[in-house]
Amino acid sequence: MLKEREMNWQASWIWSGMEKSPRNEWRCFKHSFELRNGGIKEAKIAITADSRYVLHVNGKQCGRGPIRSWPAEQSYNIHNVAHLLQEGENTIAVLVMHYGVSTFQYLLSQGGLLAQLDVEMASGQILTIGTDERWLTAKHAGYDTRSQRMSTQLGFSESVDARAWDENWKRGTCASGSDQWVRAITVGKPGDEPWPSLLGSPILPLTEEPVWPVRIESLKETTPVSFTTAIDIRNAMDPGSVGHANPVSFVGYVAVVIRASEETEATLGILSRFHALRGISLGGEYRAASDMEGEQPERYARLRLNQGDNLLWLDFAGSDHGTGLHFGIDCEVAFELVSPPFANNAEEDSSPFVLIGPFTTHESIDHRDEVHPLSGYEGFGGSKALDEDAFEHFDVYKSFRSVREVAGLSRFAALAKPIPNSLVSRASMFARSIWKREERSLLIPMNLQSACMANSEPAVIISRTGSETELILDFGKMWSGYLRFEVDAPAGTMLDFYGYEYMKDGWRQDTYILDNTLRYVCKEGRQTYESPVRRGLRYLMVTVSNTTRPVKLYGVQLLQSNYPVAEIGRFHSSDTLLNDIWEISKHTTRLCMEDTFVDCPAYEQAFWVGDSRNEALVNYYLFGETDMVKHCLELVPGSRFQTPLYTDQVPSGWSSVIPNWTFFWAIACLEVVEHTADTTFAKEIWPKVRFTLEHYLDRLDDRGLLFIRGWNLLDWAPIDQPRNGVVTHQNAILARTLKAAAKLAEAAGEASQGIRFEEASERLAAAINEHLWCEERQAYIDCLHAEGRRSDTISIQTQIIAFLNGIAEGDRKSRIANYLAQVPDDFVQIGSPFMAFFYYEALEELGRFDLMLDDMRENFGQMIEHEATTCWEMYPDYADNRPNPKMLTRSHCHAWSAAPGYFLGACVLGVRKASVGWRKVRVAPQPANLKWARGAVPLPDGGRIDVAWRLKEESGGRRFELEVHAPESIVVEMVAPKGYEADALLRRL
Repeated sequence: MLKEREMNWQASWIWSGMEKSPRNEWRCFKHSFELRNGGIKEAKIAITADSRYVLHVNGKQCGRGPIRSWPAEQSYNIHNVAHLLQEGENTIAVLVMHYGVSTFQYLLSQGGLLAQLDVEMASGQILTIGTDERWLTAKHAGYDTRSQRMSTQLGFSESVDARAWDENWKRGTCASGSDQWVRAITVGKPGDEPWPSLLGSPILPLTEEPVWPVRIESLKETTPVSFTTAIDIRNAMDPGSVGHANPVSFVGYVAVVIRASEETEATLGILSRFHALRGISLGGEYRAASDMEGEQPERYARLRLNQGDNLLWLDFAGSDHGTGLHFGIDCEVAFELVSPPFANNAEEDSSPFVLIGPFTTHESIDHRDEVHPLSGYEGFGGSKALDEDAFEHFDVYKSFRSVREVAGLSRFAALAKPIPNSLVSRASMFARSIWKREERSLLIPMNLQSACMANSEPAVIISRTGSETELILDFGKMWSGYLRFEVDAPAGTMLDFYGYEYMKDGWRQDTYILDNTLRYVCKEGRQTYESPVRRGLRYLMVTVSNTTRPVKLYGVQLLQSNYPVAEIGRFHSSDTLLNDIWEISKHTTRLCMEDTFVDCPAYEQAFWVGDSRNEALVNYYLFGETDMVKHCLELVPGSRFQTPLYTDQVPSGWSSVIPNWTFFWAIACLEVVEHTADTTFAKEIWPKVRFTLEHYLDRLDDRGLLFIRGWNLLDWAPIDQPRNGVVTHQNAILARTLKAAAKLAEAAGEASQGIRFEEASERLAAAINEHLWCEERQAYIDCLHAEGRRSDTISIQTQIIAFLNGIAEGDRKSRIANYLAQVPDDFVQIGSPFMAFFYYEALEELGRFDLMLDDMRENFGQMIEHEATTCWEMYPDYADNRPNPKMLTRSHCHAWSAAPGYFLGACVLGVRKASVGWRKVRVAPQPANLKWARGAVPLPDGGRIDVAWRLKEESGGRRFELEVHAPESIVVEMVAPKGYEADALLRRL
């Protein structure tokens, strides 16, 4: 029998084309072969690719991958395909999407495909077919490689012209374009660099569940603006930045000539949250970005275009993480963009845009000391506002600001570089989606709702000449996966799709740091398209344009894709609001379980290490999944080549350290061992935990405190948590982590190695109490700045962490307990549901379950009030990541916020493990102010604990009816709440 985790590789890595690592290329590979004389007993394909693949066998899609991994430990998947093979000719077809840039999920390597089909025939013969030079390959001619980056965290948005590429290639036949196919070339053997190790995926394939919209929310007739584009300014300023995902600061200009057919008024719009833009100049009239009009972050400027050539330049000074500059120009006369006359733009791949500079660039890595002429200023690692004094070292940069006309550019010709077309999109579908010259709302015909129904009748879309039709589809909930649609349209019809998370009363929260768009140009007739690009959304805007007859839309679906889990956990109670809060916590956690935990399904889809500790605990109580938890934890030490402190999101091109995130990772390693009793995992992970904690201990200062440069984050709130210094909450969490490390060492059979960490924890706690307590305020201060200054702020966050992690003792602990019960108004308040998780842990220790439920009702209740179907990233109390107050939060689906999914099961149902591995369980419900509750909690080895309880007030006193169902093998202790007599019944499953 063929074994899934043992591979005898006989295939080779293959690729083709002129570039080793092309930017944003879709490359197709296919191979046909015959199977004769006998039945197929078993057949499996082992496959991986750089960067991502979609696998088809005989025209049927049967796999996506690989799961995210470090290049040094490239992951491969194994797909069962026996049911897709046939007697006679067969075809394997693979679409490989190569990013050519580093993201938060992928580190730049080189293009490659490795695949091997092993077929076991009924006769016992094994037939092996692997990638080699016999395979054919072609660049996907219908895919526009100039599509813009979705975000720095992700790959690219999508633009496909169905007229230019025959999708029959997946079946092995092509009606046209056969001359584009060439033999692949071998680029390496398994084990060769840059993929020296190949590891089979340790997790299950993700789901693909078709989800239909529930309604058409709006219908409009719109008129588009004249011109839009998006430019990858970061890559233009620093071409080497494709190799990493770190923020890049730069100073320079981008210039272009607007050639107008006649004099006119025009509007220039900036449609992305691009912090590095200082201002624009047209014909010498300079407009600071801060002085432009519009609701932030959109910015608009009314400009006067003269007939002929008008010089436009954009002034950049600051930092960009890869957002991309989306902008447009709108006017009622014809114009074109041309290069300044001195620019050497004769090359075919050059855009009309020219870069002047850059005069400086700086790659920012938060855990390293930064030395730069602009250090200390905004966008360059500091907080001082940029002003003219900041640019005293950049005389040429300052002198350029006097240029008013095209002729004035000549003296800067030596500094000018054309920006290649690859960095400039043909159009910005995002800008076109959110900025319309005119729009008119229309009544939605009932038959148009057919687009949301799984039936055979199409929705017929009729557009008038010169205008576009915009539909907004509501999927009813947040979802995450792959768009699929079926349409009958004339050739050349353009369908622009734009997904977003939230709207209310006609106001739409646009995704200004995420280009969540897809453009599809139709071929003639009826056709189906399925996107290979993952995206998250609730609402989908569909804009139909350039059509010559009515378009029939047979439906749009999202193939919901998440880690396969069963919804074992349940919760229902006498409080319907808490029930709704539990439901959105469950849905959020499910959507944020991909091949790892991810922070959010739309904006980032990134595995943030610290977030996942809380997400793992929520998952234990909802789904009981453990394999993916271990997989996530095993990925983290792969970042040690970036820093021995381990990075805060992995595998990623952003080398960033949030020390707390590494500490939460180490705690999570212990928690999964205690949850599963898996000592093998403890033995494997312990040396990696020990390694990084030893490096953190090396950073203790003479006072015995952790003094560190990094992203010293805990909450989206104005805590004084500087990038360099001693941060109190960080030190307290490290003290807890050192204790956890000692327990993990014991579980790994290395108790003696854990002694030093236990002792270090005690010394660190003493140092915190000596240096970070404020007698005057009777509270712990937030930090000590690098220069020794004590923080002016006192935050409830710091008090929670000091209480929860055993730092506060005696009178101090009592004092903080009072703060937790009634938070002083002058303390910095909690700013995110992530921080609420630790608050609830502290309230549990205090036994204040009433406060816990009240906090859920107030803070999560406001999400329900706004019709949330998932949990928000932050509370709408602070401006972080929110450019205007209408944005209640940035991400409307964030798994770090799903705390109720854990605490309602652990506290209200009262189900807790009483021994390692859940061999013993304690059921001690905490009713707070509820009358009854029932539900279930999964067990790690299968099965579940069912709980139902009810309070009864009788003449003889208060009684507590408790019924528990548990497997025969589990020892169960049942405890009634204090003050109640129990009627307890244990049933065995």
